[in-house]
Amino acid sequence: MLLLLIIAGLGVVTLLVILFAPHIRKYAAGGVCKSAAGLDGKTVLITGANTGIGKETARDLAMRGARVIMACRDVEKGEAAAATIRAACPKAQVEVRELDLADTCSVRAFAKKFLRDITNLHILINNAGVMMCPYTKTIDGFEMHIGVNHLGHFLLTSLLIGLLKRSAPARVVVVSSLAHNFGWVRFHDLHSQGSYNSGLAYCQSKLANVLFARELARRLRGTNVTVNSVHPGTVNSDLTRHSTLMAVFMTVFSVFVKTPWEGAQTSIYCAVAEELHSVSGKHFSDCAPAFVAPQGRSEETARRLWDVSCELLGIEWD
Repeated sequence: MLLLLIIAGLGVVTLLVILFAPHIRKYAAGGVCKSAAGLDGKTVLITGANTGIGKETARDLAMRGARVIMACRDVEKGEAAAATIRAACPKAQVEVRELDLADTCSVRAFAKKFLRDITNLHILINNAGVMMCPYTKTIDGFEMHIGVNHLGHFLLTSLLIGLLKRSAPARVVVVSSLAHNFGWVRFHDLHSQGSYNSGLAYCQSKLANVLFARELARRLRGTNVTVNSVHPGTVNSDLTRHSTLMAVFMTVFSVFVKTPWEGAQTSIYCAVAEELHSVSGKHFSDCAPAFVAPQGRSEETARRLWDVSCELLGIEWD
């Protein structure tokens, strides 16, 4: 009898989901960037732009007239993504450059060539990331989540910050996640050598993104360079490739999750919205200000993370 009741209950839930699917999708899609701002003459750099929300962000900003540099670890996939953007918009100015955020030598080489070839940078979108991967280390010995999601972007931004200042007004957009709410910066074991949980490592790196954006915004006051972080939403993308459980969830509950286009909307909004021209140090979701967990608002933690990041990377950043 109990089994029959459970089956009947699941059937009712399934029926309700089917009936209300259009309404659920409308709610799950979240906000859409309504700005019609053009980007003619502007240069944009997007990391991880060969797939998912990075690709959709690149497509949108290219269609607004920007010169978009797609920084990708896999150049072949990057070129394929760029080709689809050009097919949709023949006038799109998109180009692919190799960047491996898991290798500081690659980051430095990328920045050196970028600064040699390009004279302006108006929008930097730190979009690339890894999620819930098995325990691995970057070339430099950093745990992969903190190494790619935070330290790689920290180094890249430090190397390009002078160009951003000279190109002002300019914007930096840091793609974080709602997962930052469940993260803590484990300064005693930042690289998870004592214990490792892929979910917690991911959450730590996403909290680091929020703290970095807030601290960088504080340090850039008066420069006309703004910095904001975003939560793109729960997006069905390649980011879940390391987690079978997440992949199953995305498939079964696809009606509740965003498409990459929908997930890109907040990044686009923070990159182009006219009303955000002087807004900095904030966190956004669904194209609106969003809640930041208490640990993401700690100035002490942000400054300590900044100092530790500089030490790990062997850089000085005033």
